[in-house]
Amino acid sequence: MFVELMPLLKERTLLITVARVDEKVKVNVIPTKVKEGEDQALTTPLSFTGSAEELDSELGRSLASYVDGHLALGCTLAEAKAEMDAAAKAARQKVKETQRTSKADPAIAKKDESPGPTAPAAEMTPSLFAAQQNTDLPAQAAGEEGRRNATP
Repeated sequence: MFVELMPLLKERTLLITVARVDEKVKVNVIPTKVKEGEDQALTTPLSFTGSAEELDSELGRSLASYVDGHLALGCTLAEAKAEMDAAAKAARQKVKETQRTSKADPAIAKKDESPGPTAPAAEMTPSLFAAQQNTDLPAQAAGEEGRRNATP
């Protein structure tokens, strides 16, 4: 049993409790936190309940599997944290370079800050009555007046 726990014991302290529950034995293996802010998954306890014979024959294999899974999870979390830290560092570096570039060449900064095209509001907002229709209305009205006057 302890041979299987040795890889995990290299990284953290384990609390092991053994209790008799009715005619069975209950064994708890509880990993402790190594540092504050550590992921809770790394401190998930493991409990076994069974007869003394069952625990003698199965506990070693189950502990080996638990330790392997625990170590793999620790590595995965460490890799994910390292990747996130590297991405954050790269983002901070990019911001610093952008700030240096804009300070070094003010013309580029002003060019980037130049306002967009300025167009009259009438061109930007469509109207129900287009400018053509307004100019055509007097001609149409004059044509209608001419027809009214031409009829006796």
